[in-house]
Amino acid sequence: MIYRFGEFTLDPLTYDLQCDGEPIPVEPQVFGVLNFLIENCDRVVSKDELIDAVWDGRIVSDATLSSRISAARTAVDDTGRDQAIIRTIPRRGFRFVATVTTDEKVDESKTVAAKPPQTIRYCTTADGVQLAYSFAGEGPPLLKVSNWLNHLEFDWASPMWAPLFHDFTRQRQLLRYDSRGVGLSDWDVGEISFDLLVDDLEAVIDASGVETFALLGISQGAAIAIDYAARNPDRVTHLVLWGGFARGRRKRGNPEDQAESEAFVTLMRQGWGKETSPFRQMFASLYLPDANDEQIKWWTDMQRVATSPENAVSLRETIDDLDVSEQLAKVQTPTLILQSERDAVAPLSEARFMASRIPNAKFVALDSANHLVLHQEPEWRRAVDEVSAFLSTDPQNS
Repeated sequence: MIYRFGEFTLDPLTYDLQCDGEPIPVEPQVFGVLNFLIENCDRVVSKDELIDAVWDGRIVSDATLSSRISAARTAVDDTGRDQAIIRTIPRRGFRFVATVTTDEKVDESKTVAAKPPQTIRYCTTADGVQLAYSFAGEGPPLLKVSNWLNHLEFDWASPMWAPLFHDFTRQRQLLRYDSRGVGLSDWDVGEISFDLLVDDLEAVIDASGVETFALLGISQGAAIAIDYAARNPDRVTHLVLWGGFARGRRKRGNPEDQAESEAFVTLMRQGWGKETSPFRQMFASLYLPDANDEQIKWWTDMQRVATSPENAVSLRETIDDLDVSEQLAKVQTPTLILQSERDAVAPLSEARFMASRIPNAKFVALDSANHLVLHQEPEWRRAVDEVSAFLSTDPQNS
């Protein structure tokens, strides 16, 4: 369902809040508050119900709940004084009092009907950031490192990620997470750095309870995976690096890469998540030049769903400055590297740079221009089969 109230629309599936067609960025917990209150607009919702629904029953202070209610009111042009949309009922809870109508999403079944179930949980990092992570499928664990933009629920039903994730769950238990600043994890996190992103991975590993696992690093997630695998050879059974790089744009010693980094960040600051910005289309054409209309829409929508403009820029600058090249020779884990030959985001030369320095790494070049090979491409099946065959090998004999 899409919910409508006044000039606003809220889509629970895509985590999309709009006013007169313009997207309104809100943190996941704030969106969750709005969504739960709207779904139960016929009654008063108690504080305990709201905490159980949005925070999964975790202990939450009254100050935290009040701040999220305040932010929800701000997002829909309400105030604590007016309470024209969200009303506080003293000693009872809250109620969404604006008139709500619904529209049925006709095409929702295209991506949702056949998806396998996933379980979402939360953990807390050493510096107090709440991270969302998920399990799906059964079998030996495969842990996908968080990349630049993630959203556990939005990705799970997407035309880009869903075919890959669902294929993995046929033989393995897939573990994913949203790093700090994105998706269902905390957005208000202050500093974002490469070391903290590695800490996020380690926090999820500790919380999940997995002892040994295969590690999948896609895009800049490859660098985080390399760093962890180099330091923990006894934990990682297989290492898969797909569309990745060990050096960010500013660390490759190429003036063109440096200029591209600065130009991209400038465009992001001006156009991130804006419906009318040409950056949205440029973003899709750079990462997925051969995508179909549905995939392009999802990829551009990902901007406003996954994170705030400020976090997106901070993450992008962190990524462009990363460098784990000294860790490559220390990787003892059997490694598979897949790379699209005409990828404009992660150049083929960077994949070869990794393959030449990781001992005995297997390198597979894919006939594609997309940052991640898409489901409709002939190379998609080949890529997935390569990963499946690699993960099935005995690491002791690799």
